[in-house]
Amino acid sequence: ARPILDMSYSRHFLDFQGSSIPSSMKKLVVTKLSQNFREAVTLQQDSPVPLPGDGDLLVRNRFVGINASDINYSAGRYDTSVKPPFDIGFEGVGEVVALGLSASADYTVGQAVAYVKAGSFAEYTVVPARQAVPLPSVTPEFLTLMVSGATAYISLKELGDLSEGKKVLVTAAAGGTGQFAVQLAKKAKCHVIGTCSSDEKGGFLKSIGCDRTINYKTENVETVLKKDYPEGVDVVYESVGGKMFDLALNSLAIKGCLIVIGFIAGYQNPTGLQPIKAELLPAKLLKKSASIRGFFLNHYLSEYKMALKHLLEMYERGDLVCEVDFGHMSPEGKFTGLESVFRAVDYMYMGKNIGKIVVELPHSVNSKL
Repeated sequence: ARPILDMSYSRHFLDFQGSSIPSSMKKLVVTKLSQNFREAVTLQQDSPVPLPGDGDLLVRNRFVGINASDINYSAGRYDTSVKPPFDIGFEGVGEVVALGLSASADYTVGQAVAYVKAGSFAEYTVVPARQAVPLPSVTPEFLTLMVSGATAYISLKELGDLSEGKKVLVTAAAGGTGQFAVQLAKKAKCHVIGTCSSDEKGGFLKSIGCDRTINYKTENVETVLKKDYPEGVDVVYESVGGKMFDLALNSLAIKGCLIVIGFIAGYQNPTGLQPIKAELLPAKLLKKSASIRGFFLNHYLSEYKMALKHLLEMYERGDLVCEVDFGHMSPEGKFTGLESVFRAVDYMYMGKNIGKIVVELPHSVNSKL
């Protein structure tokens, strides 16, 4: 333990309701590199609760977000130099239960915060105060904005060049980030087309302003696009990869832009990629003066705080739907507790979710919250 010289500071290491913070906690750890999440990740029962440093917050996680890229992380695809064991989970919402002296200039015990940082699949996470986002309350809707909302906002703003009347195709439109791409494109007065896998998802998409939904289980996406949009679409927000990427590429209009924010169809492959028919790519792009742009949120962190501020304001004004999926419709019910993260990841890859998949972490018995 770190020495605490200022005794007024020692109270920060007590839970704000008076019950002491436990010395051990549960967390998920990658113990073997694999794109199979259940093989890669282990639930550890008695990891020490970390102590915050001078500029840190100790956050008790109440809600954690599931991302398609969790299995890229567990497969070691982002940083090949990192070897197991390492912590996993990208984002969380909770309350500050302890903090360092410098951090106490801006935060207090009991404050609701959200953050994006590796290691959120744990009961407690140490978060540098400068990386935390203060919130009015601990609610799961805020979590939907941290990665999924920010990805849609920044990529469309920086790369999409949206303007009134443009036709925007969003693939996996009813998913965690697709829901925001649809709404933000509508706010820019675009005509929005969304692909999805069920009529229920189609209904949700219509409710958030999607002009044309395509259920790819019952309709042929290529046929619909050729028939309804013979001139092509101006912007594609693409997260599926594989065949859907090829379709999207072929449906671009003159000067159209395809934004790649992921390729979920390939994440579960050992190699990570499904081949695309890209050998004609130079000719296809030249013929249409079209472009393909990749987008990875980490490269746009300079825009992040501004994007999040706008998104939070929109949500608080009631201008943005932040759909959360707790897995109530999954066979074993709601995603509660760290052990249900495994089910939640499976649920995402089965394409069941409407909105952002979130896992709730209940409080331990010794807490008075």
